[in-house]
Amino acid sequence: MILFDNVSKRYGKSTAVEDINFKIDKGEFVFLVGSSGAGKTTILRLIDRELLPSSGSVFVSDLEVNKLPKSRVPFLRRKVGFVFQDFKLLNDRTVAENVAVSLEILDRQSADIDKRIREVLNIVLLTEKANFFPKQLSLGEQQRVAIGRAVAGETEILLADEPTGNLDPKTSWDILKIITEINKQGKTVIMASHNVDIVNSMKKRVIEISKGKIIRDQKKSKYS
Repeated sequence: MILFDNVSKRYGKSTAVEDINFKIDKGEFVFLVGSSGAGKTTILRLIDRELLPSSGSVFVSDLEVNKLPKSRVPFLRRKVGFVFQDFKLLNDRTVAENVAVSLEILDRQSADIDKRIREVLNIVLLTEKANFFPKQLSLGEQQRVAIGRAVAGETEILLADEPTGNLDPKTSWDILKIITEINKQGKTVIMASHNVDIVNSMKKRVIEISKGKIIRDQKKSKYS
C-alpha cells in the first residue's frame, strides 16, 4: 500500500507538487501522466525517500517515509525498486554483475545470488547476455537490465520513470510486456509515461498531474 496524505513539496518559493492525496493498493498498476515538469518524477522520488515532503505524509506499507530515521531507510529501499529513463547502469560491470548489485546490498550468500541472477535474467529475457557489458547492448536491452536490477531483491513496488522515453515503439512494447509480467507476479507498479498509445491500450488506473496537482484519478482510463 502507498498513501499520500496532503503532500506538498516546495523548493523555496517554487512548488513542485501541492496537496497530493491518493492511495495505491498492493498489486495495482498505475500510470502517472502529465506534461514535462508537472510533478510526476517528484511523486516517484517522494515514495523512495529520495525527496522529503515539505508538508504532509507519505506511507509505504507500514512505514511513514518522511519520519523514517536514516538507519531505517535501507529497509524502505528493499521494498522499492526504481527504473530510470537513463538506466544508471554500471558500465564496468556485466549484465549479471549489474543485477547482482541489489543482492549484494542485501548480503545474500553467493549461491543465492547466482540463483536469483539466473531467475531475473530469464524474466527480462537476457539469459544469453549475462556476460555482456552495457556498451555492448541496445538501449532496450540496457533498460531490461535496469528493470532486472530493480526487482532482483525483495522489491514489492516498482517505480518506473519514463522507462520507454528513449526507445522505439516496438522496443517500448517489449519493455511494457516485461513490466506487466512483473505486475502479474504481485508487485505494485507505478509508471510515469508520456506514451499515449501504451497508456490508452493498457486501460489501467491513470493519475493525471498538472502544475503539481492531481486533476484526474480514474480506474481503467486513458491518457486523456
